Amino acid sequence: MPLVKQPVTGMKDITPKEMEIREYCIRLIQDTYRSFGFVSMETPCVEHLENLGSKQGGENEKLIFKILKRGEKLRLSEAKEERDITDGGLRYDLTVPLARYYSAHANELPSPFKALQMGNVWRADRPQKGRFRQFMQCDIDILGEASNVAEIELILATTTLIGKLGFTDFTVRINDRKLLKAMAAYSGFPEDSFDSIFIILDKMDKIGIEGVRKEMIENEMDSESVSKYLSLFESIYLGVDCIGELKEKLGAYLPEGTAESLINIITIVEGNSSAKFKMQFDPTLVRGMSYYTGSIFEIGVGEFASSIGGGGRYDEMIGKFTGQKTPACGFSIGFERIIMLLLEKDFEVPATVGKTAYLLEKGISTEKLNEIFGIAKAQRESGKQISILVMKKNKKFQKEQLEEQGFTEIKDFYKDNLSY
Repeated sequence: MPLVKQPVTGMKDITPKEMEIREYCIRLIQDTYRSFGFVSMETPCVEHLENLGSKQGGENEKLIFKILKRGEKLRLSEAKEERDITDGGLRYDLTVPLARYYSAHANELPSPFKALQMGNVWRADRPQKGRFRQFMQCDIDILGEASNVAEIELILATTTLIGKLGFTDFTVRINDRKLLKAMAAYSGFPEDSFDSIFIILDKMDKIGIEGVRKEMIENEMDSESVSKYLSLFESIYLGVDCIGELKEKLGAYLPEGTAESLINIITIVEGNSSAKFKMQFDPTLVRGMSYYTGSIFEIGVGEFASSIGGGGRYDEMIGKFTGQKTPACGFSIGFERIIMLLLEKDFEVPATVGKTAYLLEKGISTEKLNEIFGIAKAQRESGKQISILVMKKNKKFQKEQLEEQGFTEIKDFYKDNLSY
């Protein structure tokens, strides 16, 4: 069987140019989030299958890369069910592993715990632009904080980062799962139909309100309830005042404090952000993950149709490990999508140190070779990046390649003379 040059479908090789941008972004992410008090931690890429399949990961649970048991535990000939041959899987996100980590280490951690976690995740998804089967996620989470201080900190930290990456035309949309449920209950839908309603509602930006109406009727939802439900959206405008108006309409269906919390988050973030963006209440925002219990948010940029980040409150997930309810809220940026957009913009990593290349002719004497390595040693110790290369026949093309790599000085070292 011949060897294959291309990476596995849904995976990708990373060029030096992209790697430089990725490493720059990782450093900027770490520095920015640490300035907000977040601390780094890490979980294994392999997770217990019972955790990954705990009905907390939504559609992602259908996309798990499962791992065969190892050694003596793998007995294919005796297997009757899948669980006889598999016991682990590659994590599809960082949130479920974080919940397991916190439940095991809560007594050793500060409260609230402000976690920063970066790492690859895997989903057996259909690859498309900006979506891979292996990709890096970058999450910040605040565990143990029940107030909306958590949401405010998460949004401020993330928007500060997105602004530092050079994005100005972006919008943070915010909603609350409690508000979504209240609107459905007010309209007369039974609670067991809420998830189906939200799946259709999530298509509002693609098919419009009449498309949503048609699909709900096709799914045999009560026409009177559908009309009452969609009438709420016909009078909605994307502003803070609309939250108060919805509160008045929904009355006792909406849990106390939900509307006020949303208004406070929007007002405080707008008044204290160092980035330029729009903060927008959007009652059609759903977020697909089933574990969200309260506020939810998403970031969109003008030049890209999909979101580049999202998150929300998930107060019930950790309790499934510990038996005790623990408030939790997180925000994840779409690292791969951000890198893709930066590459499309021909983004250049800001120069922090000088980059010099020395070109050597073949046959250089040992004495001269020792001299140039001594010069390079001194310059590297002073913080510069130095590359020593043998000169190619096409010196002009070689210099062009080095300039593309960011080398600002390219010096020729001849057999008897160093010009610098």
